[in-house]
Amino acid sequence: MSQQIGVITWISGPVVRAQGSRNVSMMELVEVGEEHLVGEVIGLNGNQITIQVYEETSGMRPGAPVFGTGLPLSVELGPGLLHSIFDGIQRPLPVIQMRSGSFISRGIHLTPLYRKDRWSYTPNPELKVGDSVKGGMILGTVPETQGLEHRVMVPPEVHGKLTWIAPEMKYTIVEPIARIQTEKGEQELTMLQRWPVRRARPYASRLGQSGGPLVTGQRVLDTFFPLAKGGAAAIPGGFGAGKTVTQQSIAKWSDAQVVVYIGCGERGNEMTEVLQEFPQLVDPRSGRPLMERTVLIANTSNMPVAAREASIYTGITIAEYYRDMGYHVALMADSTSRWAEALREVSGRLEEMPAEEGYPAYLANRLAEFYERAGYVKTLNGRQGSISVIGAVSPPGGDFSEPVTQHTKRFIRCFWALDKSLASARHFPSINWLDSYSEYLEDVAGWWHDQVGMDWYAMRSEAMEILSEESRLTQIVKLVGPDALPDEQRLVLETARLLREGFLQQSALDDVDAYSTIQKQIRMLDLILHFHHRAQGIVKHGATIAVIHKLPVVDTLIRMKTQYKNDQIDQLDGIQKIIDEQMGQLEAEYK
Repeated sequence: MSQQIGVITWISGPVVRAQGSRNVSMMELVEVGEEHLVGEVIGLNGNQITIQVYEETSGMRPGAPVFGTGLPLSVELGPGLLHSIFDGIQRPLPVIQMRSGSFISRGIHLTPLYRKDRWSYTPNPELKVGDSVKGGMILGTVPETQGLEHRVMVPPEVHGKLTWIAPEMKYTIVEPIARIQTEKGEQELTMLQRWPVRRARPYASRLGQSGGPLVTGQRVLDTFFPLAKGGAAAIPGGFGAGKTVTQQSIAKWSDAQVVVYIGCGERGNEMTEVLQEFPQLVDPRSGRPLMERTVLIANTSNMPVAAREASIYTGITIAEYYRDMGYHVALMADSTSRWAEALREVSGRLEEMPAEEGYPAYLANRLAEFYERAGYVKTLNGRQGSISVIGAVSPPGGDFSEPVTQHTKRFIRCFWALDKSLASARHFPSINWLDSYSEYLEDVAGWWHDQVGMDWYAMRSEAMEILSEESRLTQIVKLVGPDALPDEQRLVLETARLLREGFLQQSALDDVDAYSTIQKQIRMLDLILHFHHRAQGIVKHGATIAVIHKLPVVDTLIRMKTQYKNDQIDQLDGIQKIIDEQMGQLEAEYK
């Protein structure tokens, strides 16, 4: 039950100051004004309390009361999170829409529908009354969706002796399912946990990036710049470069078992598209609705700016909860620049000394706190789980030298640089293969070899050399024209064109090309490199690049991405035979 702890003396946008009780904690959740707006204590100086409010403060006046809860800003964790859509402070948007229409009323406090649902709970058969239990241990399971089993865990900081466990039956998430005798007395456990969003959930140990890559189905990412499970990646790009579509494609097609998508400060029309499209999508692996493994957090740019800051922490805490069950989670944050802008605005209201471009001096520290919560870990119950964080960055004017992009690069190992010129040329995903990098190549090389039985690392290196050489040769061509180059170098340009148009370019709207299995990816790359090797021999015998360019198989290599489905990889072998036949004819002619 909240009680009054002070009265407001000063208001500046989302930041208010109050005079009141000294019995208030930093980061305590408070309710501001007669409408009980949600806020959080961010500063204490004697009996002066500084609060950032997560709702619109217009119309509020000095003298309004402030109520304390005695609790930190927390999220509710339990069955029902999947298939849900929340705002930045975990208020259920579908329920709000039913009650108050298209706009979120100030001070609205609603119970999510899944709190009232009864869930089929099955206790862990290995646990018996009298057993010692500790944080992270699995008390039982609930079929949260048809494709995912929710593992009900002992809260991380609870340990003691099990005195009672509920029988198999249907329960709400607030009904008791177990009792544990702890040092502080008997404690009743429910399926519902609360956890402070700004504190990382504990785990047993980090395991490095040992679980292979996060397979996204996007060729430029999986084959050229892979992200290991438990890793952190950034997608920077200017307006219209394709950040949101790329992140949505990863959310749809990645092999993560749970997806948490945070729309942090993005335009309302983009978030509306996500909210309308995701519930209609079908998971290609299970054939079930994609929302059954997805949590959406919508915090658009017209919502209160302070709530953007909370939405990032809300999302990562939900992701950690499913990681602790032993699942692999992919978290999309779109975009961290809008989050940083919220930090800048609140910092300005607090009259703090600004750093570069007006951002607060602690920007790098906040980014580090966020990205370090990614990882591949051994959980408290002995299982393995991971959180792969993919943060979009929106540098003004596409300038990668601005502070958010530069600080982000310090804390991530995978950089997918979007290029506006590629987007303008309708090349999507518009990831620049010369500016992007991945430091996970050696971590995932063994996994690739086990999966495809080919030297992926060497093939990728050769393709990258061809693309790098093309960039250098293009500068010469601009000065003297292509005819001045020898045919060996013009062949590099031709192969690079095949790589760009036939491999790197991928349509998110094409039913066949939207997702590519790693087996199809490596076979396509192998065919293009095989073409290059055979053509090199022909050129040495005196064939011109014009003759090679006119070969019918060239168009076949460019169209194979859309003509052959993922389950038709065997038919790609026929393309290799065509390459060998047509190259063999040229060899016979020029020898």
